[in-house]
Amino acid sequence: MPYQQGIELGGKDAQRCARIAGALYLVIIVIGLLGETLIRNSLVVAGNAAETAQRIVASEWLWRVGIAGQLLLLLCAVGLSLAWYVLLRPVNRNLTLLAMFFALVSLAVESVSALQLQGALTPLLAGAHLGIDMQQAQATAYLAIVGHSYAFAVALMFFGAECLIVGHLIRRSGYFPAPVGALMQLAGLCYLLNTFIMVLSPALHGTLFPAILVPSFLGESAFCLCLLFKGLDIAAWERSAAPSPSLTFH
Repeated sequence: MPYQQGIELGGKDAQRCARIAGALYLVIIVIGLLGETLIRNSLVVAGNAAETAQRIVASEWLWRVGIAGQLLLLLCAVGLSLAWYVLLRPVNRNLTLLAMFFALVSLAVESVSALQLQGALTPLLAGAHLGIDMQQAQATAYLAIVGHSYAFAVALMFFGAECLIVGHLIRRSGYFPAPVGALMQLAGLCYLLNTFIMVLSPALHGTLFPAILVPSFLGESAFCLCLLFKGLDIAAWERSAAPSPSLTFH
């Protein structure tokens, strides 16, 4: 009985996978932007725990929507990671697997950061029942939000490493545009710089943020739109995914 490491996905199936990945990526980008700009930036007042607490309590439903959106984002990110693995492993299986390890760690840390958003709400609503006065509750909530920011930055560090590898694989693939791969690598580099600058020099980070993440947004958006509308070059995919003659046995 012959053993053959053949094409696990045909060209049309791979194209469908690329479209699904693009749709998931679009959901992730939209939720991320809305959560950061419409929700957290409008409710969190830097350096003012009391004002932040008042805004969160006054807009409790909006804060909860932000938490729910973050959880939905994480679910979509798991599916996107699998799609990336399927689409990029013909280029280099080991590097693709390494990218997925970075993805899993990033998503695990980001899940913890999402829990901290809920942790910011709990003392504000149940502080009296827990024997915490209002000032303590406000301080606890604000510290949870700060913790979320740092945990999310750590998650972006691992995601940045993932983007560097994914960008390299895109450039080497032959079935995705090489410039998109270069943009993804630039996005990864910006994520890494953002995290380390935030830790090493908060004052400098305050000056550079959010401008330092603009290239990341452009790079990720380019790959998202490529997946969603252009997809992959089916003929190039089939050539790349075809079994090597040396791996065919009879």
